[in-house]
Amino acid sequence: MSFYTELLICVLLVIGGIFLLIGSIGLARLPDVFTRLHGPTKATTLGITGVLLASMIYQTLNQGHFSVSELLITLFLLITAPVAANMIAKTALHRENSAIPRTTGLSLLNNIRQRKAADAKEED
Repeated sequence: MSFYTELLICVLLVIGGIFLLIGSIGLARLPDVFTRLHGPTKATTLGITGVLLASMIYQTLNQGHFSVSELLITLFLLITAPVAANMIAKTALHRENSAIPRTTGLSLLNNIRQRKAADAKEED
């Protein structure tokens, strides 16, 4: 394997590791569920993509043919992470979890809850 290929693999692994670390710290330290969604959906997805791309390059050169499994895993994660974050946010809204006061868009959150309360009164 050439020096530049090894360098590319190392750079992808380091960048992926940094993004994974930042995403994990964000998941542990951010104050509410709405802000915690950013850690695993953005930074961690980029981090695992970097690691899987490095693995794909290494396996392709090591086996002598294109490695598809890492590419499929990356595509699966890039498709499912936003969907999972959307479902978690909808569940938090349904359970009426409170957001921190600094959260932008609190007026939208209050409008949704008032509309939901009005719909519940109409059903009664």
